[in-house]
Amino acid sequence: MNTLVIRVYYEDTDAAGIVYYANYFRFIERGRTELLRTLGHDQNILMKEGTAFAVRSASAEFLKPAKLDDLLTVETAVAALGRAQVTFAQRILRDNELLLDAKIRVACIDPARGRPMPMPRALHEQLSALLGPSQ
Repeated sequence: MNTLVIRVYYEDTDAAGIVYYANYFRFIERGRTELLRTLGHDQNILMKEGTAFAVRSASAEFLKPAKLDDLLTVETAVAALGRAQVTFAQRILRDNELLLDAKIRVACIDPARGRPMPMPRALHEQLSALLGPSQ
């Protein structure tokens, strides 16, 4: 599992002073990007090498609101892995309080053709090593 700490800024909130729901998806996108980065994969380089990721499905439970100046922790784990897709289990917490619980499935694609493709073997092996023991 990878963690990322994010501060809530004014621009992240809506008229009621809470984080606008779509911004949670921005936060968890950053979590997935940082997980790849910790594995040594920069998305710009992956794209230049012919590998990109596109969200195929997303589900999220918005449990409690985050507010201006909150310090949030984004947790990202690999929940399931196929040859051309990966499902991430992601959570956003404030201290130990769960605010968001999400599952995001991404497909590995050829960015030039926009078609699914198997992910590079090295990346697949690294993600496989992050799967829990029950996977």
